[in-house]
Amino acid sequence: MLDLLYDRRSIRKYSPAAIEKDKIQDLVKAALLAPSGRGIQPQRFIIVEDHDLLQKLSLAREHGSAFLSGAPLVIVVLADSSLTDVWTEDASIAAIIIQLAAKSMGLGSCWVQVRNRNQSEGKTTEEYIQEVLNIPRGLKVECMIGLGYPAEQKLRRTEQDLQYQNIFVNQYGTEFLN
Repeated sequence: MLDLLYDRRSIRKYSPAAIEKDKIQDLVKAALLAPSGRGIQPQRFIIVEDHDLLQKLSLAREHGSAFLSGAPLVIVVLADSSLTDVWTEDASIAAIIIQLAAKSMGLGSCWVQVRNRNQSEGKTTEEYIQEVLNIPRGLKVECMIGLGYPAEQKLRRTEQDLQYQNIFVNQYGTEFLN
């Protein structure tokens, strides 16, 4: 697991190669295996492969979503906020599990923040995605995850990248000795 975490980086450039159906099925299984508070499972997922929809999703934010037009696959992570007050945490856990599963399959991924972001003046990113994908208003959109075979390489993180100064023992301010 640590090797996977050291290697996983946000990938925004993808090969045009399609992702195999069995890998998409495994990504779906990983998403559905994600834990949730009290086992409520408020998470919902939309698998997007259609090129026209991917192009529209690339316009979902003023900045930060354009790379989705080059992704062969996007998973939109939603949650039913009427079921639990921890929907955002549950959706976030599912999203990172999708990203780690993708990395383990040789795929690259990048999270696109949706919640509390804007598409244009007067329209939120969430409202835009709800319109494009016909999502009922009761479902909240947490993020979109672009996925594909990497067309860029990023350096593996190293031990020197770890910020141990952010770890404390027993109380804030008590230094963690590595």
